[in-house]
Amino acid sequence: MKQQLNDNLHIYKESVAARQGEAEEAVPPLKYGPVPKFPGERVWTRGILIFGVLVYVWYFSKGPKETVLAKQNELHQRRGQNIDCSSEYLDDIKQYPECVPKRCGRYVSDKIVTSHEADTLLNLAQKVMALGGSRGGATIMDLHSGALSFDDKFINVYAKTNKFLTSTDLAVYKLVRTKIQNAVAATFGIDVDSLYLTHPTFFSRLTNVKPATPHDEYWHVHIDKHTYEAFHYTSLLYLNDYGIDFKGDDMEKPSKNVTIEPRKGRVSMFTSGPENPHLVERDK
Repeated sequence: MKQQLNDNLHIYKESVAARQGEAEEAVPPLKYGPVPKFPGERVWTRGILIFGVLVYVWYFSKGPKETVLAKQNELHQRRGQNIDCSSEYLDDIKQYPECVPKRCGRYVSDKIVTSHEADTLLNLAQKVMALGGSRGGATIMDLHSGALSFDDKFINVYAKTNKFLTSTDLAVYKLVRTKIQNAVAATFGIDVDSLYLTHPTFFSRLTNVKPATPHDEYWHVHIDKHTYEAFHYTSLLYLNDYGIDFKGDDMEKPSKNVTIEPRKGRVSMFTSGPENPHLVERDK
């Protein structure tokens, strides 16, 4: 019995060896011969791979890559960017504990102001600006003081007339102001009753006309808190559509490579401190 097991084991070994030999013979010869081997082959291969990665990174990183936070043809319930609050901003606003935001940043929404409300405010702006107008590229009208750009100075339009203001205009303005106030409070996590409208609250019309005074140079980077000391939160309501009502580069740039395209009825909200430097690109 033992001899029979040994014979069977010997036969099995020969059978396995035969199959391995058949498998080796079945491998076809390389078409172009064996792969060359040379000293440092692995290092050379890795070097080529690293070089390829560097070329890829260089190609896709050259030049600024601009991000559009909100395009004109997009409709957003709310979209934005969280930004770390600047220490300067926090040091200033801490004197009003109920107004300290849960987050800093910039957000846009196309769901706050209706098209009818935007049209009403646009009509109001056009009526009042027809009573004045800057000789340069920026015409401003402050609703609270009545200051209106006129030639190269400001006049008090209320001293001239207030017939351009209708009860409907005022009702829509108050409604929109309240809606934006609530949106700012909800966005930054603060009590709406702690927010107060400060001045200036104004309409602005920006064009490509050559500037006549420094006030007309609207395209410089600025920080709202440095320009208007009372500001802690800023909101903008667009009354025109980029690419439809005007051409060129008249777009808001919250940061160097981030752009917001104006859309009628779109609201932009942001904390007013150094964490949010911004500009409006000069219209061409």
